[in-house]
Amino acid sequence: MSAGDFTNLRKLLESEAAKRNRVDELSAERPDPLIVARKQRDERAILLCALFGYGNAKKIVEFLNSLDFALLDADETAIRRTIGDSRYYRFQNPEDVTQIFLTLRRVGRGALRETFKEGYKADGRVIDGVFRILQLFASCNSYESRGYRFLTGTVPTDRRPVSPYKRWMMFLRWMVRDDNLDLGLWRDVNRADLVIPLDTHTFHVAQRIGLLKRKTYDWRAAVELTKQLKRFSPEDPVKYDFALYRIGQENVEL
Repeated sequence: MSAGDFTNLRKLLESEAAKRNRVDELSAERPDPLIVARKQRDERAILLCALFGYGNAKKIVEFLNSLDFALLDADETAIRRTIGDSRYYRFQNPEDVTQIFLTLRRVGRGALRETFKEGYKADGRVIDGVFRILQLFASCNSYESRGYRFLTGTVPTDRRPVSPYKRWMMFLRWMVRDDNLDLGLWRDVNRADLVIPLDTHTFHVAQRIGLLKRKTYDWRAAVELTKQLKRFSPEDPVKYDFALYRIGQENVEL
């Protein structure tokens, strides 16, 4: 990339990021799971908004609005009774939904942040913090199903991530960054260590504008794109994430 191309692309990304960084970017007409997450202060409820954040944005918001997040502090019998057979979302049947509520109820308030830090603090790798949370989940709940594992993700046996862990990286973006969109509730994680929440929209846009050469949609692609974005903003590379996502979602011509 020439110096001129670099400057022009940086100006474009800065402009798009600034344009999207406003509260009214999130609305019924422009849905995103962050609409529901912004109403929460319990990190477990915010994580649920991220984990169910796949598929059609409008359907995601509808489903999240149907959940009673107060159940995260309820008796387990009440959780089972309330969710019953009525809550399901795409690959998650009612039992899967019940079980993720049970897992997070057993985890308890405040444990996600402390558990994440245990994994993150050694080498400053956010994926290690995620793996530590997933290990905590397994210790709290031995439930297994395809839908549940799709929802939470798993820890690779060699601890080398393959998938982009997009919804976990999105959760971390929400929790660590602090602007008109993101929540900034975790103050002791460095924004520079975040990895782009690579969804298919972001993946294709990044390829189109010359920021991503890798052809495979995976963790290595997410890391590659993040490194490229650090050239524009070393201290906060993920600030461009929402703009790249919207550009792809809305088929914006660049």
